[in-house]
Amino acid sequence: MKALGISGSPRPDGNCMLVTAHALKAIAEEGIETELISLSGLRIGGCTACMTCLNEESCSIDDDLMPIYRKMREADGLIISTPVYFGSATALVKGLLERTGYIVRNNGLSFKGKVGGPLVVGRRGGLTFTLAQMNYWFQTMEFYMSGVPHWNIAVGRRKGDVVNDAEGMEAAWNYGKNLAELVKAVHSK
Repeated sequence: MKALGISGSPRPDGNCMLVTAHALKAIAEEGIETELISLSGLRIGGCTACMTCLNEESCSIDDDLMPIYRKMREADGLIISTPVYFGSATALVKGLLERTGYIVRNNGLSFKGKVGGPLVVGRRGGLTFTLAQMNYWFQTMEFYMSGVPHWNIAVGRRKGDVVNDAEGMEAAWNYGKNLAELVKAVHSK
């Protein structure tokens, strides 16, 4: 069993990486292999609705999406984190969700039955909207999802600030534990 964490922040070592790594550490403690990747520095544009993915499990846009998609396809568990940019997920994350969503929906719901969900980091506003935005994608891809009592969000403005949000870090940790439990329940044979 494997869980993949994707940090959707343009910062390679910012708050999203910290909170996602924290959740993955909780998952790893449960004996599940983990991998953390960052979208920082990658080019992942938005969907153009060209419908190439109707005929094959690929995308016509020549950028960095497909290697990430293949890792997502192989994982049993998936966490995608994003900072809040102007009340929403980052453009990198929205491009990732749009294009993988089209590929998955047009190719037999290839993510159906996986376990996953989002982690959201923000300074103040937009946290719950962005969490809902991300949850909608996981739901329409037919993931099994777990939750935590105070939502899977953390507060931080400057790089590293998120570690000072004890409740947010605890939520990420507990989210990792809950996700691991669900991965084992769904994918154990």
